[in-house]
Amino acid sequence: MPEPVPAESTELSGLFVEKPPENVVAVTGSDITFVAKVDSSTLTRKPTMKWLKGKWMDLGSKAGKHMQFKETYDRNTKIYTYEMKIIKVVAGDAGGYRCEVSTKDKCDSSTFEISVEAAQQEGQADILSAFKRADAGEDEGELDFSALLKATKKKKKPEPEEPEIDVWELLKNAHPSEYEKIAFKYGITDLRGMLKRLKKMKVEIKHSEAFLKKLESCYSVEKGKKIVLRCEVVDPDVQVKWLKNGQEIKPSAKYLMEANGNVRTLTINKTTLADDAAYECVVGEDKCFTEVFVKEPPITITKLMDDYHVVVGERVEFEIEVSEEGAHVMWFFEDQELHKDKDSKYRFKKDGKKHTLIIQEATLDDIGMYHAWTNGGHTKGELEVEEKQLEVLQDIADLTVRATDQAMFKCEVSDEKVTGKWYKDGVEVLPSQRIKMTHVGRFHRLIIDDVKPEDAGDYTFVPDGYALSLSAKLNFLEIKIDYVPRQEPPKIHLDTTGNMVSQNTIIVVAGNKLRLDVEITGEPAPIVVWSKGDKPVTATEGRVRVESRKDLSCFVIEGAERDDEGNYTICVTNPAGEDKAVLFIKIVDVPDPPEHVKCISVGEDYATIVWEPPKFDGGAPIKGYLMERKKKGSSRWTKLNFDVYESTTYEAKRMIEGILYEMRVFAVNSIGLSQPSLSSKPFMPIAPTSEPMRLSVHDVTDSTCSLKWLAPEKIGAGGLDGYIIEYCKEGDTEWVVANQDLCEKQGYVVRNLPVGEKINFRVVAVNIAGRSPPAIMSQPVTIREIMEHPKIRLPRELRQKYIRKVGDKINLTIPFHGKPRPVATWFKDGQPIDPKEVNVRNSNVDSILFIRSAEREHSGKYELVLKIENMEDRATIDIRIIEKPSPPVNVRVTEVWGFNAALEWDPPKDDGNSEITGYLIQKADMKTKEWFTIYEHNRRPNCTCSDLIMGNEYMFRVYSENLCGLSEEPRTSKNTAVIAKTGLVHKPTPYKEKDMCCVPKFTQPLVDRSAVAGYSTAISCAVKGFPKPKIIWMKNKMIIGEDPKYLMQNNQGVLTLNIRKPSTFDGGKYSCLAVNNLGQDEVECKLDVKAAIDPDKK
Repeated sequence: MPEPVPAESTELSGLFVEKPPENVVAVTGSDITFVAKVDSSTLTRKPTMKWLKGKWMDLGSKAGKHMQFKETYDRNTKIYTYEMKIIKVVAGDAGGYRCEVSTKDKCDSSTFEISVEAAQQEGQADILSAFKRADAGEDEGELDFSALLKATKKKKKPEPEEPEIDVWELLKNAHPSEYEKIAFKYGITDLRGMLKRLKKMKVEIKHSEAFLKKLESCYSVEKGKKIVLRCEVVDPDVQVKWLKNGQEIKPSAKYLMEANGNVRTLTINKTTLADDAAYECVVGEDKCFTEVFVKEPPITITKLMDDYHVVVGERVEFEIEVSEEGAHVMWFFEDQELHKDKDSKYRFKKDGKKHTLIIQEATLDDIGMYHAWTNGGHTKGELEVEEKQLEVLQDIADLTVRATDQAMFKCEVSDEKVTGKWYKDGVEVLPSQRIKMTHVGRFHRLIIDDVKPEDAGDYTFVPDGYALSLSAKLNFLEIKIDYVPRQEPPKIHLDTTGNMVSQNTIIVVAGNKLRLDVEITGEPAPIVVWSKGDKPVTATEGRVRVESRKDLSCFVIEGAERDDEGNYTICVTNPAGEDKAVLFIKIVDVPDPPEHVKCISVGEDYATIVWEPPKFDGGAPIKGYLMERKKKGSSRWTKLNFDVYESTTYEAKRMIEGILYEMRVFAVNSIGLSQPSLSSKPFMPIAPTSEPMRLSVHDVTDSTCSLKWLAPEKIGAGGLDGYIIEYCKEGDTEWVVANQDLCEKQGYVVRNLPVGEKINFRVVAVNIAGRSPPAIMSQPVTIREIMEHPKIRLPRELRQKYIRKVGDKINLTIPFHGKPRPVATWFKDGQPIDPKEVNVRNSNVDSILFIRSAEREHSGKYELVLKIENMEDRATIDIRIIEKPSPPVNVRVTEVWGFNAALEWDPPKDDGNSEITGYLIQKADMKTKEWFTIYEHNRRPNCTCSDLIMGNEYMFRVYSENLCGLSEEPRTSKNTAVIAKTGLVHKPTPYKEKDMCCVPKFTQPLVDRSAVAGYSTAISCAVKGFPKPKIIWMKNKMIIGEDPKYLMQNNQGVLTLNIRKPSTFDGGKYSCLAVNNLGQDEVECKLDVKAAIDPDKK
């Protein structure tokens, strides 16, 4: 792999300590790294870095094999280092880039340019490599045709070096018949590829004349948002086509295509990752291109990764859940990204929002930290792999068997997949018709039918792949026939081998079967009685039973329980006597689970767990304990130890701060593993904060000291509850707490300190995990106040006259400083202020003058006097309270001439405590008495009213005006102004009336029509004429009189004759005659009345 190109440092500016170089030239196929460093010593929070290409494209969503981003932090120098690495640079990586860093209130950016050049090779070698066949495979090599030429004995003269020839220029200028010759001369074998490239080179690139403005080079949009692609064409009527990756886009709800004049737009609604493609706008043969980048929203991880603790060979599944389906998740082992390769042992699974990393068979090389990254989240889980250890859950027991009986050796191991071999006296046992070996789950059995004397010996089971063996002995019980007298006392023959640990004690594992075969002798055959304590055992069936055979009594317990433990007595009697034996059967079991598991202390990545031993140890001593933990809400428990831990206090390490955990404990004895204890209450590894920063003294008096500091650099998941301030005298070791309650602010005043003493101060941050390391002053502070001259800092707006209206609220804050605390006193016009009228409140740093509702009496000069012993400072404030003025006095009309009138008046008696700024003058006609404004803001006490109407009488009124506004009421003039009429005569223009007389004339004639008998009908026409003509209706030249069958109407010259339910006799010729003094006019029509047809008769 080519070596990464280091970025050169540039000049410093803004937040950057080091920037990427402004111009970088990269070679195709090489790696290049850009480094930017930011100093965070002056920042209040962690800066945010973005790498951008072009204007808007965020490269964070493109992280993967081609682009990698890295961030590191140096705690000593407080410098963040950001790296962007481009692996195997391609031509598409060329362009402008920008790195942008921002915090809450600061921002800085740096731009740089990347140029990409092809890897430099010799000219001829480049031509040859360009036309090697892509499918050559193993046959690919240097194109050397020298082996095809025959060798010559003549020595060649050394030829002078010829200058390099551009083969493409040679081919462009050559005749097509010479192409093959030139290709052979320069070693070009792919003639078809050569001709295609030559054809493209000969095509002249035409300048696009169809577009006024092409599409932008690229667009960036967030997933789910809308984006608009816009270009401008020359012809406003031309039709365009839009292509996506070469395929034409059809209009739909997702793709909207619009044409507005010369502008053509393509709108893509609700973008998805499928819309991340290349787009073209085509006008005839001209095209313009762009590329759309769809940015995914930040994908958060909703379910974190669990830790795993497995043995070699087990399957491991790291599972997480993300906020959206189809999200891209990158998996890392330590710092190495995991990929899905054919030979890789890693498998990746996606199921909706669930993403799973699967390791089929874990090995010791897989131990470490696994990470899952999305563009908006990160989680990690630890994998611990232990060597596979085999546990023996049930050992082989010794057997004593009689001839022809069955012998069965059984053992149980912890792994179901383990196989093994059986040996007798060191020789492997092979299966036969009489000897069988079985393996079912975790149980391995050796069954020997029809036991013979030669079967006695030592039997051993050896698991494959483990340095472990289980051994037991098979004892053969011979049957001897002794001829004894017919009277023989009974005798109990106990076998002390097998489960019997002593002559009268037998240990049985709970759940196992106990079969005790006791040989009995005696003549006649004795009577056998088994009893537990005083209670005889007589059952021949069931879990606890007695089986009797000749010369043998069997005591059987199926699935031994704790209640079966106790002293058992076997008593045999016959006429010759009796015999007794007492056995103690001890039941051993796995212990009860431990109790009261709880967390007593936590740290940043550890927690201390304690518990109490189980109440019942199972009849065997407790060997130790096994611990497991899990994250709260998870169902997967992780083992913390494979070796037995003997103590009841354990420190769990390698935990993640801020995550809730639960613990449980198993007890182990020689029999096995107990049930798990109840889970502990959830606990969270939390560490105290780091020490507060920059502790300093803000102020000191004779009995107090004011301290300030900054929050700790590292707070952690435990948060910050507050601060404790402590002090002690110089030379003492006892620190005194200054605050009873936690101080939440980053400042505190320590009071009641002795004057003149040197005091050391320290501040401790407190959270749920406890106290942080203290922040201590570098040197003690002397408690003595420094005298400071009193100084009033009068605000700028109070340095000139302070004007307010009557009724306003006055609230003046005058800051000052001085030590010790100055005494502030207020005076008004040289006299102390009346506290009933003006409120004053003084503090250590300011004095407040407050008037709830200002009156004119409050106007005056107020003086603040600040005193410290014999030193003082003074400040004067001129306050004026104003209100509206009274109206002017003595408003009068002094002169009238033509269309004008002169007005004069005197200033108002009360100016409202403010200078009169002008007057408002209005006039009103005595007829209408409507007021109209003539002048506004008139400054003089007189004016001239012009453009008055002749013949009218006018009155006037005047308002006074100051800073507060117009006076409440106006002052009306005492007299009026009358505008006299002059000798003007109006001569009207003579008017000639137009003659409107007209002869009657029909503008709309009558029209022939047909009607059905019994259905009313009407005929109509229109006439004009002046004077209004008289209308006469006639039928067959006969005047229609007042016949009620006819209704005659005349509406603005429209004449209508309504005939009510005509019969066949009403048919004929109808006419209308219009007559006036100037003449007459007549129209007529024919009415045909048809008889109605009865449908029933039809």
